Amino acid sequence: MSVIGSMSDASAVRSQFVASLDDQSRDWKLVLRESHHRMKNTLTLLGASVRRDFTRAGTRDVSLAVDRFERRVVAFGRLYQLLSDNDDDSAVPVGAFFENLCGALSEAVLEPAGVRCEAAIESGVLPASQCHRLALMLTELVTNAAKHAFPNKNGALIRIDMDNRDGAWVCTVADNGIGATGPLQGTGIRILEGLARSIHARLHGEAGEGGTRVTIVMPAA
Repeated sequence: MSVIGSMSDASAVRSQFVASLDDQSRDWKLVLRESHHRMKNTLTLLGASVRRDFTRAGTRDVSLAVDRFERRVVAFGRLYQLLSDNDDDSAVPVGAFFENLCGALSEAVLEPAGVRCEAAIESGVLPASQCHRLALMLTELVTNAAKHAFPNKNGALIRIDMDNRDGAWVCTVADNGIGATGPLQGTGIRILEGLARSIHARLHGEAGEGGTRVTIVMPAA
């Protein structure tokens, strides 16, 4: 009977191992889809800003437009590097990581769109895997707001807050735009929900005349 029991136990372990590999494979595919989705959307915004700059630029302003374009391409490279870092469990300083992310987002996405960014990031550490996926989520939310929240760019602002409260990281992306008229939809929200599940996080959104606010609550451990 001990032999049968051992075979049963071994079979259960193998099943759990295979299920774990399947989960990891789905998670990785999810991260890759979001990375590609994010690159496409960011390049779309970058291309629109370049067309606008060069359309408005006179002969004397072309060199300035080229300089701006070069800075945005460099910022986009920094942003993509941050979103493509190793997905491992090494400890990452939250403050430095997300301040770099917000800086790259501002230069590559928000400034060309005429949107100002404010950020308040609390110090702490997280595994690189959690930082990476949380960064993908924040980038999706910021880029979505830059694209849709501000038909009138006057005073456009996106604020990012990250706080460590009662054993959980609370991350908020808020804009002062027109406010979402319905639930978030499309590829972006499906990937957001999948990424949230992969780090055991919860998503909560609210919208009104003052803009849209989306909050991610993620366990610290």
